[in-house]
Amino acid sequence: MILKIFSAGLVLAAFLSTTFSSAQVKRVKIGVASTPTTAEISISLKARFQHIDATPSHADDHFDEGIYSPKSAIFTPDGKKFYINSLEGFSTLVYNASTLKRVKIISHTFNSANQSLFLKGETTAFDYEFKKRTKDKNYFQGKPVESCLSHNGRYLWVTYYRRSYDMNAQDPSAVAIIDTQTDAIVRVMPTGPLPKMVAASPDGRYVAVTHWGDNTVGLIDVSTGNPADFKYVKHFVVGKRLSMDFSDTEKIDRDKECGYCLRGTTFTPDSKYLLVGRMTTGGIAVFDMSSWDYLGLVTGMKGSVRHLIIRNNYVLVSTNSSGYVHKLPLKTLLDAKLAQKSKDVMLNWEGCFAGNGIRTIDSSPDAKYIFAAVNNESKIAVIRASDMSVIATVAADSFPVGLAVSPDNSLVVVTAQGKSSGGGNSVMVYKVTKR
Repeated sequence: MILKIFSAGLVLAAFLSTTFSSAQVKRVKIGVASTPTTAEISISLKARFQHIDATPSHADDHFDEGIYSPKSAIFTPDGKKFYINSLEGFSTLVYNASTLKRVKIISHTFNSANQSLFLKGETTAFDYEFKKRTKDKNYFQGKPVESCLSHNGRYLWVTYYRRSYDMNAQDPSAVAIIDTQTDAIVRVMPTGPLPKMVAASPDGRYVAVTHWGDNTVGLIDVSTGNPADFKYVKHFVVGKRLSMDFSDTEKIDRDKECGYCLRGTTFTPDSKYLLVGRMTTGGIAVFDMSSWDYLGLVTGMKGSVRHLIIRNNYVLVSTNSSGYVHKLPLKTLLDAKLAQKSKDVMLNWEGCFAGNGIRTIDSSPDAKYIFAAVNNESKIAVIRASDMSVIATVAADSFPVGLAVSPDNSLVVVTAQGKSSGGGNSVMVYKVTKR
């Protein structure tokens, strides 16, 4: 069973990259530090959780059977805990950030014993239909991908790549809502096909679930603060909604058969706009949250927008295939878009090349530094935001995907998911030091 899960995880991890086949799989040692040593900030590998070596030689190298194709990481706002989504382990792992010990495994397996987690009578979102199941639709294992926190960190939202019985990810998937006070799932909501990114509005009114599978975004009203009352209120479409009608006898590569492959998703700090990145053709789709109108695209960055965040009034973007990290003042983006609501707008972004196959980015709390997971080169890049220059890099286990910076900027947690060529099944915890 372990071998089957591991193999499936590696296949799923081969993801919109063209240069990874020649990359060498590497495992780095505890203590490995960034170079150059003269940089104003350094990071070094403090600890690791891995499902590779059952008898590691270093005391801070922990064998952890819960680590199966770890996809993403997120810290609680107080920095006391971080969560790892173990995609092929069908679970979310909870770690104490101070002791660096795993404290819980949250299972995403649903059967007759926990059907109360699904709202009675709610089986699908919008008009999505189930093609693989006519009954027992909510008996499945969920493959957790990404997550976000809402209600000041009270609820952790975890999206499922697909339900375990839906091999081509064409049926409605789901998102779990976890109470971070108990680290228990309190509700599971249906979604559209293949949800990846999920984002909460800062004003506490909405959660947006971005469907990689069909060019759409589901908007959930969460204003009551009671998970039992959360409900869908809008179905956004970027371009054209795709039809989910794949053959039952043919395995489809849904990491490529995904239209615009919508991914990076964030609300503006004032919650007035929603930004959604298009990974295949580039550009950021902009939605007005007061009117729920689609305002068109902002372009000008390198293609293949994978991840985007807003820090210190700048929009920061990672572009997977080009290996660039970009920044643009948020005001510049919004002013230009609002001046031409019906037209796509091309702007001049600052940027730097950080390495082949950029995945997740995050920044220090003061937004002075950007950390980037460089997948194809198995490293972490540190970028100085003021002049968008790479000032340090550190080796990582192959191949890093997810990344999260602690609220006090003392730790950077990185997940190595792996690919068909190997690697993966590792979560690295780096210590950050300012000189």
